[in-house]
Amino acid sequence: MIDGRRMGAWLAWARREVGLLAGLLGLAIAVQAFLAIADEVAEGETRRIDLAILMSLRSGADPSVPLGPAWLTTAAMDVTALGSVTVLGLAVLFVAGLFAALRRWREAGVLLAASLGGVALSQGLKALFGRDRPDGALHLVEAINASFPSGHAMLSAVVWLTLGALVARFATDRRVKVFGLVGAAAIALLVGLSRVYLGVHWPSDVLAGWSLGGAWALAWWLAAQGLDRWRPVQVK
Repeated sequence: MIDGRRMGAWLAWARREVGLLAGLLGLAIAVQAFLAIADEVAEGETRRIDLAILMSLRSGADPSVPLGPAWLTTAAMDVTALGSVTVLGLAVLFVAGLFAALRRWREAGVLLAASLGGVALSQGLKALFGRDRPDGALHLVEAINASFPSGHAMLSAVVWLTLGALVARFATDRRVKVFGLVGAAAIALLVGLSRVYLGVHWPSDVLAGWSLGGAWALAWWLAAQGLDRWRPVQVK
């Protein structure tokens, strides 16, 4: 007869294995989604629906005027800043500094590597695709460099999902784990939507950014899990 302690250990092992398999599956799906979107964008197949979505968010009389009250535009500008390099950089440095103060070097390293690598990947792909942004008359905030993929959508997914995963890593309460991950995903979602509403990105840019950012965050999460198995951290 299996005692309670052995059963608990077996269940914990099963959850870890299922989590890893789910992570690998999620990574494969996210990468495939990005490649499919990139292929459609390269062939110009998304332009019609991209433009239709953008224009549906604007006044029929004046495309430079967004639908909704003035406070919604202000809120979108505030939310979009959560995906900027400046804000994300400050958040990453602050949290990485906390990890360093706690001598949790692995977590600090994973957060920094995921974030810096995400910036490099985003900029490299922008240079590769060189896609033009929507017409400047639609822009409600300043935007620079190429459009595809959305750097705000991608980097917000990378950083906020990585932070959410770190919260889940340390939390013991399942509700805290779920809240950390869902909250992080919600922030990344809102940042991406704000880029479309503000007229500085095509919807396909944002979808690609979410897909690639999610894949990048998952890849680093899986790498951290692998490091834990190979060389477990001894917490003092």
